[in-house]
Amino acid sequence: QVQLVESGGGLVQPGGSLRLSCSASGLISNMNAMGWYRQVPGKQRELVASLTSGSGRVYNYADSVKGRFTISRDNAKNAVHLQMDSLKPEDTAVYYCWFKNYWPDRQFDYWGQGTQVTVSS
Repeated sequence: QVQLVESGGGLVQPGGSLRLSCSASGLISNMNAMGWYRQVPGKQRELVASLTSGSGRVYNYADSVKGRFTISRDNAKNAVHLQMDSLKPEDTAVYYCWFKNYWPDRQFDYWGQGTQVTVSS
């Protein structure tokens, strides 16, 4: 099992910035991925950004956030951060931390409890 603890989020004006953080604990594989998804009512949860572990890291960003959001991670602390700049009202959503464990014969996904991000004047 893996536990995820999120921090950050809140209310910000358009054009502002926020930083989300998430720490993972528990049984963590050397091969894993961490990232953030978001969801608004009535829509499917969508990937915002993700990052794999190890030296050959693979980054993924949703097209809608490229150039504005930056994902980073601290492997020693099993933490991932999402720096969100130039925020827009359409970024308003509940943001969920995501963690995926890769084992030789199986994979497991874990989710944080979600944190609200509201972009409004």
